[in-house]
Amino acid sequence: MCLIFVAVEAHPKYRLIIAANRDEFYDRPSAPASFWSDAPWLLAGRDLRAGGTWLGVTRNGRFAALTNYRDPESNRVTAPSRGHLVSDFLLGAMESADYLAHLCPNAHQYNGFNLLAGQGADLHCYSSSTGEIQSLEPGIHGLSNHLMDTPWPKVKKGKQSLQLLLAEKDVCPEDLFRLLHDNEAAPDESLPDTGVGLALERMLSPVFINSPDYGTRSSTVLLMEQSGRVTFVEKSFRDGSGPPSTVEFSFMSGIDLP
Repeated sequence: MCLIFVAVEAHPKYRLIIAANRDEFYDRPSAPASFWSDAPWLLAGRDLRAGGTWLGVTRNGRFAALTNYRDPESNRVTAPSRGHLVSDFLLGAMESADYLAHLCPNAHQYNGFNLLAGQGADLHCYSSSTGEIQSLEPGIHGLSNHLMDTPWPKVKKGKQSLQLLLAEKDVCPEDLFRLLHDNEAAPDESLPDTGVGLALERMLSPVFINSPDYGTRSSTVLLMEQSGRVTFVEKSFRDGSGPPSTVEFSFMSGIDLP
């Protein structure tokens, strides 16, 4: 997962709005979001290579998602999969701040990451680059491959677009997917320098990434209403092109599905 927009208590109907893109190599196998057969209260996609996930929600409203922290010089091919950091929280019962604090001493074992976790609108974010745990205040936030609300062009652009959407009386998933499917590259002069070179910075700069081998594999919208109703819609892309496959779920948090 490489780009997450979060609206916390920023709309009268929704306590939490998530709009997120997962960017990955096209040849890494994954399963679309579903309730896991071995954990039927957990709704998430699944990395079929390592078994974890990049974003998920539970029937009682626990939510977690992860982005990689871009630091090419420190990446290790032998590091364990970061996807288990998401699924371990969702499968457990610890409060998010406690879980992230428990994670801190072992975070160095993984390649760089940001982990967003919580229940309902009570969200915390941990970055392995700083070792700090941040409580998300009400409002609109954006997280890519640096720290929370780092003003990279696509983060700024997406937050501004989300702010405009929230001014409407209602928010529908398709409005949020249009935000997530913006494939316009940022001007070179506004790009960050994260050590990957200008050509790659340019390729990674759109909200929706499409390149020959790597790009946006799925887009996810999660709406948590004040009433407790949860709507989860995911669009999956085979290789960044062609029509997506879509799955959609709706349930009352805290109430088992039929």
